[in-house]
Amino acid sequence: MLKDVPQEMIDRVKVLTGVELTDDDKAYQDSIQIQLGILLLQLFNIRQLKQAKQFPDAVAGHSLGIFAAGVAAGVISEDDAIKIVFIRSTKMQESYPVGYGMGAIVGLTRKEVSTLVEQVNSETEPVFTSNQNSELQTVISGSIAGIKKVLNLAKENSAQKTVLLKVPVPSHSPLMQSVADVLEKELSNVTLHDPSCTYLANFNGHAVRKVDGVKYDMINNLVHPVYWDTMMDVAQELGIDTTLEVQPGQTFTKLVKSKFPDFRTITMNNMNIDDIEFLLEKWKRG
Repeated sequence: MLKDVPQEMIDRVKVLTGVELTDDDKAYQDSIQIQLGILLLQLFNIRQLKQAKQFPDAVAGHSLGIFAAGVAAGVISEDDAIKIVFIRSTKMQESYPVGYGMGAIVGLTRKEVSTLVEQVNSETEPVFTSNQNSELQTVISGSIAGIKKVLNLAKENSAQKTVLLKVPVPSHSPLMQSVADVLEKELSNVTLHDPSCTYLANFNGHAVRKVDGVKYDMINNLVHPVYWDTMMDVAQELGIDTTLEVQPGQTFTKLVKSKFPDFRTITMNNMNIDDIEFLLEKWKRG
């Protein structure tokens, strides 16, 4: 994943956090390595775009992606983003070592999923309605036992697909409040700036143009669901018709295309920077 990232960026992570990114099979089983690796790859992509003089009118990150979005919008420095993500990933890993995670349900509305969650959620088997990735794709978070019960109920209620995700923590639920408390303390010591462009917030999907809204998102991102579907609606309302997804993968490009087929999309995962620059300049003129 990091084969194209300059060694000086990889070395910088070790200086700031003490973590040596190894990019091997063992690293891909470690949440801290994964989160720092993904962030670093995205920071490299943002550098590439800036060097090509390509700057966003709006940024949208999903969960961990808000920190790269914050860097792209000039809210937080690369170094501070790396340090905060290290703390975030470490505290996430410490919070729920076993027995908790996330699941996804496709084919039911959020209201339908929430009704099933209410039937299962309890103090001993907590489970919550979490991320909204599209109109009919909802994530749930909590205890594995509770999640499995909700997934079974979803199947009985004609869900198209249910899956237990390979996520070892109940992200984007009230169970992550302890991590938010740590991030609030840490971010109080970080210099943040108003975004240079529109920032689409995870916690409500709305457009944010002041630093306080971005800071709230960075602190409480793990406690609230990610309202990605709303973020895309707001982007369209703002007049945006072109999206560029940084690495890795193209999951969110697919979500955008399924919702807005006429959007022009670019994924850095399968296109080089020269071609990206050419297309963006052509579309600006056209």
